Amino acid sequence: MDAVFQRCISPACAATSSVDDTRFECPNCGGLMDVAYDWNHLKPPKSLREFEAKWADRANPLSFSGVWRFRELLPFAPPEKVLTIGEGQTILQCADAVADYVGLQPGYLFLQYEGMNPSGSFKDNGMTGAFTHARLIGARRAACASTGNTSASLAVFCSATNLMKAIVFIGSGKISYGKLAQALDHGALTVQIAGDFDDAMQRVQQVAARLGIYLVNSVNPFRLEGQKTIMFRVLEALRWEVPDWIVVPGGNLGNVSAFGKAFIELSDLGLIPRVPRIAVINAAGANTFYQLYERQGLRWNKGYPDRAKIDTFFKTMDAEQQRASTIASAIEINRPVNLTKALRALERCDGVVREATDQDILDAKARVGAGGFGCEPASAASVAGARKLRREGVIAPGERVVCILTGHQLKDPTATVAYHSTDQKTFDEVLGQRGVRRAAFANRAVQVPNDLDEIIKAIEVYS
Repeated sequence: MDAVFQRCISPACAATSSVDDTRFECPNCGGLMDVAYDWNHLKPPKSLREFEAKWADRANPLSFSGVWRFRELLPFAPPEKVLTIGEGQTILQCADAVADYVGLQPGYLFLQYEGMNPSGSFKDNGMTGAFTHARLIGARRAACASTGNTSASLAVFCSATNLMKAIVFIGSGKISYGKLAQALDHGALTVQIAGDFDDAMQRVQQVAARLGIYLVNSVNPFRLEGQKTIMFRVLEALRWEVPDWIVVPGGNLGNVSAFGKAFIELSDLGLIPRVPRIAVINAAGANTFYQLYERQGLRWNKGYPDRAKIDTFFKTMDAEQQRASTIASAIEINRPVNLTKALRALERCDGVVREATDQDILDAKARVGAGGFGCEPASAASVAGARKLRREGVIAPGERVVCILTGHQLKDPTATVAYHSTDQKTFDEVLGQRGVRRAAFANRAVQVPNDLDEIIKAIEVYS
C-alpha cells in the first residue's frame, strides 16, 4: 500500500482507494473518505516547533503559505505540484472587549480571523488542498455548490492560476451580493437553480459524476486537509499550547471535521499532550446537527452511529418540506455532508453542539465589530455560541477559548448596514423577516442639517 491513500471513515468498512480517486466516496459502502497516511513510511515532525524555521524561508511560496508551511502534516502532494495563492495569512487576536461580552476573564478569548484570506474566507485553506489534488490528477474543470464563500474561493483560484474553469451552483435567492460578485467578477460559470443549497449540492454531485468535473465541496477530503491547518496556526499563535475550547460555526460541518482530524493526528503522533474541546454552533434556522446531536442523542459511537436515526430525521424533513432559513447565509444548510465526520470529531474532542438565533448572531457580530474585527454573520455564531455556553456554565470564565471567524465583514454588508440603520423599513425588510426585533448594539448614523453649527453640536454631543 502507498504511504498516502484514501480510506473509508467507517471502521466496519475501512475500504481504501488510491490518491487519484475523485469519487470521494467509499467504493464499498458509499461513505465518506479520509486522506490517510502511513506515518511509518513518512517523516512527520518530531516537534511542532520545527515549523517555526519556515518563517525564515518566506521567499519560498510553500513556506509563505499558511497552509503549506505545515506540509509535513498533509504530505499528499510533492512540492512541485502544490498550487498556492498565498492563503492562510491570518491572525489570532486576543479580544478582551469580546471576552467581556461572552463572560470570560481578560486574556482568555481569542478570535481566529480567517477573513484575511485572498477570497475573504476560510475556504481558501481548503481550496489550495483541493486544487493541488486536482492538479495532481490533471483536472480541467472544477465545480461546487455554494452559499457563497466556496464559489468565491473556487472562482479566485481558477482565475488566479488559469489552470481550470470554474462552475458554481447556487440556490435561488440564497447568496449575498458580496459573495456572488466575486464569482461573477472572477469569471466563474454561475448556475442558479430553483431551490436551496441542499438542492444545489445534490445536483452538482450528479453533474460532476456524469461530466467528469472535479468537485471541490467539503465532501472532498483533500479540501479538508487544507482546512486542518487553521488549527495548526492557532497552536502556532498560542506558542504551541493547546486551548481549552475551539468554537466554530456549523454549516456543512467541514471545519469541525477538519479540526477534529487535525487534533486526532497531532495527538496520535505525540505532538500535543491533549486535545481541546470543540463546540459547534448552528444557526437556529439551520440546526440539523444540534437537533440530532443534542436533542436526539446521535453519537459517533466508535464508528457505529445510528444511521436509522439520521435517515428518519431527513425523511421527516422532506415530508414537512423544511428549508433552512437564517441571516447567517454561509451556514444556511440543512443536510450537512460531513455529518458523520463531525460526530467523530466531537467524540474524540468531547464536543458539544448549540444553536444561536439570528438575534444572538447579529448582536455578537456587532460586538466583534466594535472590538476591531469585521466578520460576516455566520462567523459571529461562534461568539454567540461561546456566550451561551458560558452562561450555561459549560465553559468556565478562566478557560482559554478560540472562536473561529470564518469570513470577512464585506461578504454580507447588507446585514451589517440593516442592523445599524436608522431606517426602520430597511431593518424590517432585511432582518425583521428573520425574527430579529432589535439592534441592541446599533451604531446609527447621526442625521443633521447641512449647517456648520449643527454639525459641530452633533459631534460634541455624540463623541
